[in-house]
Amino acid sequence: MNRNMLLSLTLTALLGAGCIAAADPSRSSKTPQPEGGSSPVTSPAYTNPNPTPGCPPALDFTVKSIDGKDINLCDYKGNVLLIVNVASRCGYTPQYKGLEALNQKYRAKGLRILGFPSNDFGGQEPGTDAEIKEFCTSNYGVQFDMFSKITVKGPNKHPLYQYLTSGGGNEKLAGEVRWNFQKYLIGRDGTLRAVFPSSVEPMSAELVSAIEAALNEPAA
Repeated sequence: MNRNMLLSLTLTALLGAGCIAAADPSRSSKTPQPEGGSSPVTSPAYTNPNPTPGCPPALDFTVKSIDGKDINLCDYKGNVLLIVNVASRCGYTPQYKGLEALNQKYRAKGLRILGFPSNDFGGQEPGTDAEIKEFCTSNYGVQFDMFSKITVKGPNKHPLYQYLTSGGGNEKLAGEVRWNFQKYLIGRDGTLRAVFPSSVEPMSAELVSAIEAALNEPAA
């Protein structure tokens, strides 16, 4: 096998793996950054022009479930939320397993994991909602709440992600979504508490300790 053919095969294997360190800023970061990414925010924070009484701004959004039903996130008030942009063809896709493990361990204590498929990074979520649902349930036994595919960056960014990437009013947490499986932790009081990059595994001590601390705090 000549050298050019070997290089071609190596590159093909790397591309097939989904997430490449050069394309994924969180993979090349030596230190996890739980307080947001370093890239600038390109969209202003979204606020509901007709706010729902008693609903925290972080939850004042209506989204569609993966089955196409309208869901008001205010229904999650009083719970701890972990919001994740997910993808089926990414090197981080096996994190579905860890996310479901978190769901099984902490759901009864008030944790709700919300998965939002997105095709914004490397075209790694090209499927329909039905195909995504079949994939994550068949391959990873996902039982946490999944939602319809949305856009999490750029001019068509979903209002929920306009709010999240603005830091929810906290400049230290502001920054664009850097790759698939970035994680936003919202406390029982409806405030954004922390942002974890893709490289932080769902069952890592770092994320688990943050979730447990949030679960131990009372709702507003």
